[in-house]
Amino acid sequence: MRSWNAVGPPDGKTDQNKTTSRRSPLDLVQALVLGILQGATEFLPISSSGHLVLLPWLLGWEPGSLLFDAMVHWGTLIAIFLYFWQDLLRLITAGLRGLLRCSLADQDARLAWGIVAGTLPAVILGYLFKDQFEALFANPRATSGFLLVTATFLFASERWSQQRRPLREVGLIDALVIGTAQAFAIIPGVSRSGATIAAGLARGLRRETAARYSFLLATPALIGAGVLQLAEATTAGQLGQQVPALVIGFTASAATGYLCIRFLLRYLQDGRLYIFSIYCAAVGLGGLILSFVR
Repeated sequence: MRSWNAVGPPDGKTDQNKTTSRRSPLDLVQALVLGILQGATEFLPISSSGHLVLLPWLLGWEPGSLLFDAMVHWGTLIAIFLYFWQDLLRLITAGLRGLLRCSLADQDARLAWGIVAGTLPAVILGYLFKDQFEALFANPRATSGFLLVTATFLFASERWSQQRRPLREVGLIDALVIGTAQAFAIIPGVSRSGATIAAGLARGLRRETAARYSFLLATPALIGAGVLQLAEATTAGQLGQQVPALVIGFTASAATGYLCIRFLLRYLQDGRLYIFSIYCAAVGLGGLILSFVR
């Protein structure tokens, strides 16, 4: 996720004389809105990056800081820790035990190391094409187009997949396929949860199973992104700035993220992905139209 720091006002121009360290009420409102937006859209299959590009562009909000990016990222990570702490503890323990014994006979150990393997495509793709992906965050039209891509694969995966397999049957090939889908979610407008859930459905996983695996797979990626953003913020000398906005954004992101994880896992027990596909199509089409008329 990148927040509105990569996107300037609607005309594409930025005022270098304006500072992002203001603590006006509007800044706090932005922090609250963007924290809620990040927490919700990180887990609902509707693209956090797409919304965090388009909304500030539409509202003409000033750029924020790398530190705010990092804090709302850590907020969503905390949501995963709080909801899945038992699963994560079990997987970490099993993975370490399997490593020490040089054996992956235990299914939790296989699942743990599959998550590690599934993270590698995003690491490789992000490293090789970082600059190209970064440039897309300043392009609302491209972001809108990729939201339409998200809508398409959500619809297709729901329409044509066979959903039978439980979490215990997720193997290395599944992890690599789903991890590769996650890698392309670096592109703004491509939903990380949407891409990974759709890939899981394509591999025959049940909806709820695909979503649960998607959230577990997100953990290493969110840790890595959060650490990198904190490092960049430290280098830029941003630590200690905008403390009220950071607290609000972090808290809103964590609380909203937790609630959205809980909602989606329950919804997908019987619900379908079509509603999210329709939503992404509507937002993407609306963004495209506005990008041509503004």
